[in-house]
Amino acid sequence: MPANIPYKTDKRIIIVSGHFGSGKTCVSVALALALKKAGKNVTVADLDIVNPYFRAADAEDLLTKNGILCINPEFANTNVDIPSLSANIQSIFATADSDRNSVAILDVGGDSGAAALGRFRHEIERIGYDMLFVASKYRPLTENAEMTVENIREIEVYSRLCVSHIVNNSNIGEETTLEYVENSFAYADEICRLSGLPEAFTSVVKRDFCDGLAKKYPTKNFFFIEDTTRKLF
Repeated sequence: MPANIPYKTDKRIIIVSGHFGSGKTCVSVALALALKKAGKNVTVADLDIVNPYFRAADAEDLLTKNGILCINPEFANTNVDIPSLSANIQSIFATADSDRNSVAILDVGGDSGAAALGRFRHEIERIGYDMLFVASKYRPLTENAEMTVENIREIEVYSRLCVSHIVNNSNIGEETTLEYVENSFAYADEICRLSGLPEAFTSVVKRDFCDGLAKKYPTKNFFFIEDTTRKLF
């Protein structure tokens, strides 16, 4: 993969899962933009089917402006809270069969999104996929490795698919310091040890941290992720 892609993969489907508040949607958006910059034909499908939470649909203008196709639930960004999944999800599989340069990123929200994902399990397995689990030490219910691995296994049960990589997305937004990032390494390492899964990368929410961290920890992958979270106020 090109240097601006944070981990090596040749899969045409990348599933981004994680507990509520883990930052998985910011990871999805950043990955989509990086893959597009690397010359891939990118689609982002929002499978966060519970309407009130921040979702990939909120970044549709940014993604579309960069030539990325967006597939959103029918009632995304409305006041209608009805779990729904666009029939256009099926188009991802047809595209993957016809376009070897395509990559689809599926932004999966929680248990309900994972269960919806399970409907497409056979097609996803046929095409080939990575399933990233986005973890944050600084979020409730995933603040230790044991709880996080429990959540990973729940997502696998609901989706009937296997997580392939861990993403360490431990941050507290603009107040994140280098110390916060470095203090999350042992947490991520323990998740990998308990789950038997590799770490894809550690995301960094401040661009100026990346070079220093890469020099200090040359065996780790760092990936700058811009905060694209919708501001409520």
